[in-house]
Order: sequence, then structure tokens, then C-alpha cells
Amino acid sequence: RMSRHANKLRDHDINPCLAETDATTRCMNENNYNKNLCTDYFLKYKNCRKFWHEIMMQRKRKGVKPEMPSAEERKTILESTG
Repeated sequence: RMSRHANKLRDHDINPCLAETDATTRCMNENNYNKNLCTDYFLKYKNCRKFWHEIMMQRKRKGVKPEMPSAEERKTILESTG
């Protein structure tokens, strides 16, 4: 059974980078935890976190709640940014 924190990280509405997290974990598992072979995955994850953190901070400054857009809202945001 996962902890409440672990469950939150698996929630698409809370964790915008779930796909990148899973891809990185899969890469590490498949490559015997050799980080050098998974650099691209780490970079994609880092870029994802950075992008959504910026969005969250913008929303926080504007007083928008919730600060992290829902999975559905994020889809629209990504489509509008290309």
C-alpha cells in the first residue's frame, strides 16, 4: 500500500510530469541504474517540472486557485503553447 504522499504523486491532477517520471524510472530500471544512459529522460523531466512550476507561480501571483491546473486544463495550455 502506497503512502498518501506517493498516491498524490501518481495523481495526474497533482503531478503534471507523471509520464516523464515513469519514463525516467523505466529507463533507470532497464539500464541497471546507469544515469548516463538516461540523460535525455532526466532532461525532459527537469524541463517539465520547470515549465509547470512557472505556470504555478504565475497562477499564484494572480490569485488563481488551484495553483496547479488540472490535467484537463494543462492539456489546453500545452496545445496553446505548441
